[in-house]
Amino acid sequence: MNIKLDHHLPDMLTDNGDEAMSNLSSNRHFADVIQARYSRRAMLKGSLGVAAVSFMGAGLAACGGSSSSSTPGTGPGGDLPAPRLGFDAIPITRADTVTVPAGYTATPFVPWGTPITGGMPAFFDNGTNTGIDQLQQVGSHHDGMHYFPIDGSSEHGLLVMNHEYVDQRVFHANGPSGAPRPLDEVRKEMAGHGVSVIEIGKNSRGQWEVIPSMRNRRITAFTPMEINGPVRGDDKVKTVYSPEGHRTRGTLNNCAHGFTPWGTYLTCEENWAGYFRNSTATSAERPREQTRYGVRHSGQTSRYLWETAVGGDDNYTRFDVGSTAESAEEDFRNEPNTYGWIVEIDPFNPDAMPVKRTALGRFAHEGIVFAEPKEGEPMVFYSGDDAGNEYIYKYVSNLNWAPGLRGDDLLDDGTLYVARFNDDGTGEWLALDFDDVAFMAAVSESEHSFESQADVLLNTRLAADIAGATKMDRPEWGAVCPRTGMVYFTLTNNSGRSAANTDAANPRAQNLVGQIIR
Repeated sequence: MNIKLDHHLPDMLTDNGDEAMSNLSSNRHFADVIQARYSRRAMLKGSLGVAAVSFMGAGLAACGGSSSSSTPGTGPGGDLPAPRLGFDAIPITRADTVTVPAGYTATPFVPWGTPITGGMPAFFDNGTNTGIDQLQQVGSHHDGMHYFPIDGSSEHGLLVMNHEYVDQRVFHANGPSGAPRPLDEVRKEMAGHGVSVIEIGKNSRGQWEVIPSMRNRRITAFTPMEINGPVRGDDKVKTVYSPEGHRTRGTLNNCAHGFTPWGTYLTCEENWAGYFRNSTATSAERPREQTRYGVRHSGQTSRYLWETAVGGDDNYTRFDVGSTAESAEEDFRNEPNTYGWIVEIDPFNPDAMPVKRTALGRFAHEGIVFAEPKEGEPMVFYSGDDAGNEYIYKYVSNLNWAPGLRGDDLLDDGTLYVARFNDDGTGEWLALDFDDVAFMAAVSESEHSFESQADVLLNTRLAADIAGATKMDRPEWGAVCPRTGMVYFTLTNNSGRSAANTDAANPRAQNLVGQIIR
């Protein structure tokens, strides 16, 4: 397959932080697959249901294998009855409020600014809290979250949650300043990103409350992190901060999440690319590790202008990723390569450094879910790349699951696959593996090359382009049914898909509402 990519991308910046379209490969759209498999008449009659294509369930082989298009006993008319919800549905409403079923209540809990650690500084809704305050308070724009029980309790545990981005208009008393930006404004915004770990419990009145605890902590854009897996020590992650390529600082744009059987939290770096700007490279001059992900070039500005912080040290200037010195070990040209990963956090150990697990691939991660672990079999994780025309991935550990194994055992050594869907409802998992014969044959027929597995993972999207993955309508959250093993992904939308590019898995042109795929 001859893959040609046009790296002269237009400036398609968005105010909401979503990635500009960066997949310019000729790979097939999932909508083409749907179009080939289901007629328009069948779609209108509703026979397609929620456009669920049996691809990821039991029976799908690994690289080169294919699945059955149905699984007995699990679909319509099967022998497993669907469970009923225990409450009445709520009516459609446009009210700007939280609406819950009859008999239920909703109470705000740990909103942005809630003090959880350190000096527990009070939050003021007039935007006058400082950056130092924000480092001790719950971050902004909550997204993925998970409850970890303490001693098995449903009323006492750790709430861990992501903070995806900040709204500058309300974050500061007078809104954001222009460039060059005041140092504390930038510090506050960087502290508003990341993850919060909060010990919570029910009080005597049955209400949830924050418990002051040594376990409480903030993980932000400043927090030191290990780089583990195949990319650790690679030349393309070496910076002046970590010349050996073993560490980086911070996690950004944390969207959905996951958790592990061994009790850790997985936070997912999504639209991180726009936080950086390559001041020394034009659109065409950027390396592919930046271009295929939408890192901004010299003719653009970064999303928040953090690199312009007045008097800021390299905690801030690192967001300018131009080649400003003689070597990568003397500047931050490789800083974006330390983002776009799954980050593992041990919520029960406040001294444990978060770890970026590079074997799981580098892209705009929207969540990660695992199949039910079975002793003696590999662990399998699934993740979506939340951008228009990007892909669905799975990771299979090389070690088999056994009680006592953890992330260093299972998340640093395995094979990453990308999904290709066929017109007949089957599909294939395509290995993105430097040692895989089929993948390297596809690479040899393209205009690209890879030096190592680390190079493949740093350029996961490009590797998936070359392998022949199916373009999807923004894969977001996923879930694995514990009864059937079926894997479901929400495809959010893709208003840029044309009628000519619809297929069996992405059937709608100008898709504004998305679909669910099985």
